Amino acid sequence: MLVSVNGFGSVWRQRLVCSGRIRPAVYYNTTGVMVRSGTRQRPQICGYARFDAIGGFNPNYPSKMIGRVFECAEPSAWMGCNRLLFRRLARRGTCAERFLLVASSDLHGRFAVGTEAWRSPNTWLLSFSECGGSQELMLLMDAQGWIQSALGRFVVGQSELRPWTARLTLRARQ
Repeated sequence: MLVSVNGFGSVWRQRLVCSGRIRPAVYYNTTGVMVRSGTRQRPQICGYARFDAIGGFNPNYPSKMIGRVFECAEPSAWMGCNRLLFRRLARRGTCAERFLLVASSDLHGRFAVGTEAWRSPNTWLLSFSECGGSQELMLLMDAQGWIQSALGRFVVGQSELRPWTARLTLRARQ
């Protein structure tokens, strides 16, 4: 599956070297919200995106990964958490089948996650953090995907000039 990264969650973790063996670096990205002590994961739905350094991910410049397409494993659930493995970077110009997008209540309005018709059937909620009035969602969406918030319906807006990128766009009410 080819997935374009169009946003990252607020929380990053790195797998540490264990038992003295050298392993390639692995980075995990998930959602988080602001609390008094900083940005913290407050999972309502636990999940993460996993990036391997040997697959072309550079943790020193994550912004350079925005708009890049990765070859990914199929989304799965393991030990109660959703997960999506980003195996390796695809060649530049490769078109994506799906898009990794992040939405927050600060920018997109409050989401009624779990209620009927809050998202398109083909949208997969990878991770969801919530605390107080703040929410952050990490979503795997296709080109026809949408999510509903208190502000209205946000649809995946794919760029015509760069079809491997997308963003959530508020659709005007009819």
